[in-house]
Amino acid sequence: MGRAKGTKNTPQIIIKQIVEEHKQGVTLRGLSEKYNKPYKTIKNMVNRENKKKRKIQAGEQLHRRGRPSKKEGEIPPSIQKLDKLAQMRYVLASKERYIKRLEMENELMRDFLLLAERK
Repeated sequence: MGRAKGTKNTPQIIIKQIVEEHKQGVTLRGLSEKYNKPYKTIKNMVNRENKKKRKIQAGEQLHRRGRPSKKEGEIPPSIQKLDKLAQMRYVLASKERYIKRLEMENELMRDFLLLAERK
């Protein structure tokens, strides 16, 4: 449904505060009363941020909106902020995705050539 017309986005600083307080043991209901936001909004914020952290720790790339950057080989700023181990996991995962894509292309080309020669 979306939010009401004129409602501002919640700043990332406040979202980080909410997530930190939730980690410290404050309930979602308590946070919703403190920040004057609906319970579901707070719950979705915490879930969204936790999901982002899990993806970063696993070395997966976060979904980015808009047109992809021309600098494809560079590590995104969100990954650069992390330690070297997480950066290396990200690089390794991206190389594995690239290799998997090339293997799929090879398989498709092989199948195409086999079918084309038989006819």
